Formats: sequence, structure tokens, C-alpha cells
Amino acid sequence: MTAAPAYTPPLGIEWLTPLYDRVIALMTREGRWRASLIEQIAPRPGLNILDLGCGTGSLAKALWEACPDLRIIGIDPDTHAVSIAREKTRTAGSAIVILEGFPGSVHLPRGWRPDAVVISLVLHQVPLAGKRDLLAYARSVLPPGGVMHVADYSEQRGVMRAAFRLTVQVLDGVEDTQPNADGALPMLIREAGFELAELDRLITPTGSLSLFSATPGSQQR
Repeated sequence: MTAAPAYTPPLGIEWLTPLYDRVIALMTREGRWRASLIEQIAPRPGLNILDLGCGTGSLAKALWEACPDLRIIGIDPDTHAVSIAREKTRTAGSAIVILEGFPGSVHLPRGWRPDAVVISLVLHQVPLAGKRDLLAYARSVLPPGGVMHVADYSEQRGVMRAAFRLTVQVLDGVEDTQPNADGALPMLIREAGFELAELDRLITPTGSLSLFSATPGSQQR
């Protein structure tokens, strides 16, 4: 039997998951970067959005509140986070579906394809191979004209490197997070077959966060 892929709980330790939303709001300037990410995604009626590593469902709920007439599917392997996300998004009804599992092992509804894929605060938490797998999966499900939106810690410079080391790396470990801090994320996105642009970079108490927009290149990788 193949072992399930490794993943890190939302705050590095499972019993801290109930505190995740409060910590993110306090320590990452969540209101600023999430608003910028939603503006970047530009939710509109009829849009299908796939939220990979949806966590506790905050982004899915915010997208639905910005535009109720869309369809969002969130996928996350963490049972506790999925439970919180389902409760948080209950009022959205069938507009938001939260699935538990890993991308690639969870079946999307027949005939449903995302117009946009979003990956927020996930890639820094998974091993290098997992980063590649997640980006490859996003590339495989996006149709021509689709867009991937990424919000995560990227290259850490100056004092931001120390802030990242003393916060994110204490909770999530060094091995998985160091490639992000060293600036590997844009290279990994391009390796997966995307053309990308960094649209924003924000300074937070936990390090600098980057927002990327990526479109599938002409060749499927």
C-alpha cells in the first residue's frame, strides 16, 4: 500500500488548528493580502474556482461573499481543518463544496473544470516533491485560458528572513519552508509549465508574502 503524502497541519501542530484563523489574521496582515488576492481572482458569476489546500475555508467563504453566483470546490487533507471549513461555509449551500483528501486522489464532479485554481499559504508547508506535485496537478486541471493564483511566502530578504525564521520556520520546520525562503517558488511554477507574474509583495510580521498570477504555457509539461 502506498503511503499517503506528507503534509503539515495548518499551524504545524494538529491541536493548534482551532487557533489558525486568529493567528493568520494577526500575524500575516490577512485583511490586506486576502483582499488583494480576491481582487486578483476577480470572482464573477459562473466562475468555477478550485481552492487547493483550502484549510479552514476562509478564502472560499470570502470569494463566495464577493460573488455568490459562482462554484467553489476546496480540497484539503486535514480532517480537522475540513470540518471547520464545512461549518464555516455552510450558509453558501452547494456553491461551496469542501472535499477531504489530496489533489489527484479526490475526484472532481464529472464534467466540472476550474476556470481558476488558487493555492494560498500551502506551498511553503509541503516538501519540495509535494510542491512540484501540487503545481503539476494545478497545471493538469486548468483548461486553456485558465489562471492559477498563488499567495505564499517567497524569497525572504533582509530582516524578513529573520522574521520568517523566528515564526513560520519555528512552526512549520526548516526543510519544507527553506526553498520558499531561498526564492525557489517562481522557478517551481515555471517548471510546472506556467508563465507567471509577481503582482504584489507584502511585508508581514512573519516574513514577506508574494502574490503570483500564472497561466498555462503553450506546452503541457
